Amino acid sequence: MAVSVREVAAAAGVSVGTVSNVLNRRDKVAADTVERVLAVIDDLGFVRNDAARQLRAGRSRSIGLVVPDAGNPFFADVARGAEVRAEEERLSVLLGNSDEDPSRENRYLELFREQRVNGVLISPASDVLDKLDKVQSAGIPVVLVDHELPGSAFCSVSVDDVEGGYLAVRHLIDIGRRRIAFIGGPSSIAQVANRLRGARRAVEETPDATLELIEMPALTVLNGRAAGEEIVGRTVRPEAIFAANDLLAVGLLQAFSMFSTVRVPEDIAIVGYDDIDFASATVVPLSSIRQPARLIGHTAVDLLLRFIDDPDGDYERNVRFRPELVIRASTDG
Repeated sequence: MAVSVREVAAAAGVSVGTVSNVLNRRDKVAADTVERVLAVIDDLGFVRNDAARQLRAGRSRSIGLVVPDAGNPFFADVARGAEVRAEEERLSVLLGNSDEDPSRENRYLELFREQRVNGVLISPASDVLDKLDKVQSAGIPVVLVDHELPGSAFCSVSVDDVEGGYLAVRHLIDIGRRRIAFIGGPSSIAQVANRLRGARRAVEETPDATLELIEMPALTVLNGRAAGEEIVGRTVRPEAIFAANDLLAVGLLQAFSMFSTVRVPEDIAIVGYDDIDFASATVVPLSSIRQPARLIGHTAVDLLLRFIDDPDGDYERNVRFRPELVIRASTDG
């Protein structure tokens, strides 16, 4: 049978309130009393009922994080960064994978409201502005991750994806490629649309450069492979490809390697996006646009905690990091 707080208090010769203070506000209790109570807790094997404590407080010790693809190493690293910062505050991170499905995304938001989480971090896969308004109106702060909504009431942590797209295609142009393809997922994904905008800006600066848009249903390795197989079958192929993320780029490399008819970078140069750990270990190490994934997650939790402590404080509400071009063998043959 579980040991109660009253039993701990009786064994230690103190009040129930003193035991509660030792558990929650140790600085209010004399050091020798703290030592005695902790010894009794250890001897009796007491484990406090944290769920009940949270219910009484009206708030859990958790943060909700919703990502569009938990299988994407980029979002896995974002989650790791968030966990590191949350652990510093003795908070846990509850991860929800929307799988780019608006209905799943909405269910996670409802679940986190019911769980009374301390806050929600979300990388939206759909237009959830109304839902997020309801969450924040219920007293649960929201921070957008890898996304921003200018003019909205939400804090955000993002990367300048327009600049990232520009850097990728500017690099391809600088190494002499002119017939360029952009392979991306649904244009409804804001990050993809912004990367395409940056790519177009670089092409517009170069009169003899062209940009072909190849839109795939999702940002996955399998879709990258399918795009690569289609390109292999062409008579006239692009000279370079900018993939909207590294998973697409890995799929391209797989397709070109399987058919052995396209050499990278001699025939087609490739730049990916995110610079996941695997990018440097592919059959042809992949040039990529680096995003500081773990720093994004860490900063998102930090911003959430600032907002909880001081909703009207004078601090940066919309943090935007600059992307970085990392050149490897896929463009530097």
